[in-house]
Amino acid sequence: MPFGRIHTNSSSTTPSESPGSRRLVPVKTRTARLLTPIALILCWLLAGGIGGPLFGKVSEVASNDQASFLPTSAEATVVGQRYRDFVGNDQIPAIAVFTGENPLTEAQKQAVVALGQDLGSVEGVAAVSPPITSEDAKAIQVFVGVDAAANVSRTVNSVRDVIAAHDLTGLEFHVTGPAGFTSDLSRAFSGIDGLLLLVALGLVLVILVVVYRAVLLPLVVLLTSVFALAVALLANWWLAKWGVLTITGQTQGILFILVIGAATDYSLLYTARYLEELRRHESRTEATRAALRGVLEPILASGGTVIAGLLCLLFSDLGSNRSLGPVTAIGVAFAVLASLTLLPSLTYLLGRASYWPRVPRFDPDRTDEEQTHTGVYARTGRFVSRRPRAVWIACVILLGIGAAFVPALKADGVPVSSFVLGASDARTGQEALSRHFPGGAGSPAYVLAAENNLQTVANQLLGNDGVASVSVVSKASPSGSAPVTTAGIQPVGRLGTPPPAPTVDDGEVMLLATLTAAADSDEAIETVRELRADLSGTARIGGATATDLDTRTTTQHDRALIIPLVLAVILAILILLLRSLLAPVLLVATTALSFGTAMGVAAIVFNHVLNLPGADPSVPLYGFVFLVALGIDYNIFLMTRVREEALAHGTRKGMLRGLAVTGGVITSAGLVLAATFAALAVLPILFLVQIAFIVSFGVLLDTFVVRTLLVPALVQDIGPAVWWPSRLLRNRP
Repeated sequence: MPFGRIHTNSSSTTPSESPGSRRLVPVKTRTARLLTPIALILCWLLAGGIGGPLFGKVSEVASNDQASFLPTSAEATVVGQRYRDFVGNDQIPAIAVFTGENPLTEAQKQAVVALGQDLGSVEGVAAVSPPITSEDAKAIQVFVGVDAAANVSRTVNSVRDVIAAHDLTGLEFHVTGPAGFTSDLSRAFSGIDGLLLLVALGLVLVILVVVYRAVLLPLVVLLTSVFALAVALLANWWLAKWGVLTITGQTQGILFILVIGAATDYSLLYTARYLEELRRHESRTEATRAALRGVLEPILASGGTVIAGLLCLLFSDLGSNRSLGPVTAIGVAFAVLASLTLLPSLTYLLGRASYWPRVPRFDPDRTDEEQTHTGVYARTGRFVSRRPRAVWIACVILLGIGAAFVPALKADGVPVSSFVLGASDARTGQEALSRHFPGGAGSPAYVLAAENNLQTVANQLLGNDGVASVSVVSKASPSGSAPVTTAGIQPVGRLGTPPPAPTVDDGEVMLLATLTAAADSDEAIETVRELRADLSGTARIGGATATDLDTRTTTQHDRALIIPLVLAVILAILILLLRSLLAPVLLVATTALSFGTAMGVAAIVFNHVLNLPGADPSVPLYGFVFLVALGIDYNIFLMTRVREEALAHGTRKGMLRGLAVTGGVITSAGLVLAATFAALAVLPILFLVQIAFIVSFGVLLDTFVVRTLLVPALVQDIGPAVWWPSRLLRNRP
């Protein structure tokens, strides 16, 4: 059998692994070594090639309907389902509002009437109401019912186009209501596939070029991240299409950023270790094996921690939170897989050329002492070791000051009209509607009551200052409803016409309560809360405002449940990984403190710098899950290496060596992750802008304060006892 020759420098006693020795390698073995990475690359190319075209098609399987995220037991959900029984189909209201500076002329009114006929022919429009003129005669509103099964955004855009094509001299128009806001939100999310991805990848590329000072390696790492994202998107797209999970606009944005950030982080860890091993081993095969052995545990542990933390969201009652867990967990899983298969395969084929023009040379005389005693982080370690107690106390005080501002964070919810930053036709239309009509016009509260309680419930509704008017669903009425006053159901149409009979289904009627305040306002939410208390046991309330209220309540419940659960799961994983109890408790505690500081600083920035209207209740929850799960990553990278060094050199020296070796790569990873999450801010979505700041700032805080100073200082101060009850306690300090 023919044989080839390769060189290796491993320390094993076998001829194939002795430093500087020559060994004979069978051709079949050499072929297998070459074909294995090629086969892995081809598999990723195939999967990525299939998943890549889906970047622009996520909207086909995405859902942004807030009502669908509530649990089926929620009052708003139950009433919403019953509402469809009364009206015969599921519609999302869009309100076309026409305004003029002066009272509208008869010609302008007739133009709106004629327009209504054309709107009824728009694909996706299920119903169009007769125009309603405001009391000041300066505005007209037209209800446009959009079929919930249609593409809401496309339908609303078509409605706007049809209106714009008509001659409406002297009139300004806007399309608002729930469908209008859904359309504006979809348009804001449309930048995910293009702008967000380009900005995120651009930022990562710049950082990688600065870190590596190489030509090929940044491209290889970036390619690994892109293919991980493409395959993750492929899996999630089909699962969403089959109805197994749900993808929303915000979930899609977070998925993109999380996969790119995580894959790059894990790639940085591998390439840093591969660089070390190329200097220790002449053979790229041996260097690849050694690098994989060195990073396998921390990458799997880190990825497993993030995945476990994200899957805790499955315990959420809110569908949008529950869907985020598996979608992003799948993404992180492919990020881990790509960093352990695709990246090593690419760097194996490239060998030392990966780092060109700073090509690492085989240096059998290089000692670990050279690596662990030079550089910024070696000096940082020596600084910390001189006065560890003073360092960690100062860090805790600093972080505690920031965390003290957490109560100032306004996270009780924001109006739907505030979701989109910048220009919003729906928000402008809502403002115009509120100037001329009751604020809740077009988005009434649905009140489900027994038929024999109709008038009693109507009187209670009318007795609330937050209710402008009440009507009842009636198929006998030309408009589909009939007004209800304290005197009963009122006639519709010509004088002398008898009042239409209300529609009765299963012994119940559906009342429509128009609120004085905008449906998405805090005032409207408070009104619905009061009505539910007044009508408890008598009627149930749904509609857009009730959906918003139930969403906020459910999110607050999820926050109280999931945050402790995430902490417990991550603590358990760290205990198994580090084989100790004290060290994991310290790591979780420091990460939680870092999260508190990030939230406190965010409160100051949101309230006094950016002047934001508040935050959704899910913002602290998402911020916690991402910061704790991802922040723990860096502690895992550090402490697994410290544990490895402590076994040979003792805890205190092992910490100095571990910090010196991992400091650069962890800092680079932190910068990459902060930059990728910061890219979310390019989308004009309030929620994503807030998440971008919280996670980016928190990651930087964790990178430069917690992992660089606080954790090393605690380990130096405590010494071997940090590993209690592990056998490392018996090692030298």
